[in-house]
Amino acid sequence: MRIPESAQAVHESNALGAADMKVGVMLPLGAGDGPGGGMPGWRDVRAVAEAAEQGGLDSVWIADHFLYRDGDGQVFGMHDSWTLLSAVAAVTERVELGNMVLCASFRDPGLTAKMAVTLDEVSGGRLTLGVGAGWHDPEYETFGLPTDHRVGRFTEWLEIVARLIRGETVTYDGTYYKVSDAALDPAPPHRIPILVAGHRPRMLGLIARWADAWNTAWYGMPSATVEERLQTLHEALQAANRPADTMTTTAGILVRDPDQPSTDPNPNAIPVADLPAAITAYENLGVSHLIISPDPMTPRTVERIAEAKRPLPD
Repeated sequence: MRIPESAQAVHESNALGAADMKVGVMLPLGAGDGPGGGMPGWRDVRAVAEAAEQGGLDSVWIADHFLYRDGDGQVFGMHDSWTLLSAVAAVTERVELGNMVLCASFRDPGLTAKMAVTLDEVSGGRLTLGVGAGWHDPEYETFGLPTDHRVGRFTEWLEIVARLIRGETVTYDGTYYKVSDAALDPAPPHRIPILVAGHRPRMLGLIARWADAWNTAWYGMPSATVEERLQTLHEALQAANRPADTMTTTAGILVRDPDQPSTDPNPNAIPVADLPAAITAYENLGVSHLIISPDPMTPRTVERIAEAKRPLPD
């Protein structure tokens, strides 16, 4: 696959050996994710997380929504993602934990920073704080949240959160958020990575300034869109005079186990047998961490993903 010039620069900075490519999975959260396409319970979430840990995968991730309403008006309920991620932290020991991604509109920045430091303590330093501005209007409207100026609100929110979890005492007088001599006690013992997803210019400027990791999703095998997103990220880092190797690049992909009934058919999903080729292709583009949305979200699918990630014996 041809790598565009700017994406090649990211690749040269972030190039990893095949054994170093990290692979993680999304955990079930809401209606449609559970057995038979139903609502998953805690036992289902735990079973998928434990399969990832025991199979040698690198990370588990969970989305963040109140609900999802499709184009036909059908509503899909959701568990609270932070509570589930905290529970997963308590029953695992090695696997990294992340939000994909936490909606800034749902939680005050001070509360979010406090939660992140506490969860990082519970997990023994395994948290990546994935955050975003939010996008799904029906859940905003249902719970009375403002839909205006989402990026403007997120701009203020992100700065406060980032500075707090990096150990600063923060005074900030913004349009949407205000804090005065705010600090975290206990203070974070180390730098908690912040992941932000986005590809538009304003969001990329925020990513270049505040994020430790960046995500683009959801794909099958690498495409021209993936290459374009990597290129725009690299241009944003150049504009901010930030070295490319200071940003972790992650990509979300869809992987299907054809031996089990599908709960979320998607034509872009790749069969699990093609995952080794996908890992190599994304690695060649400079992506260092693949985050897989498995179909179905079962321990067996995760086991097959883990098997596909393992290097072939000599």
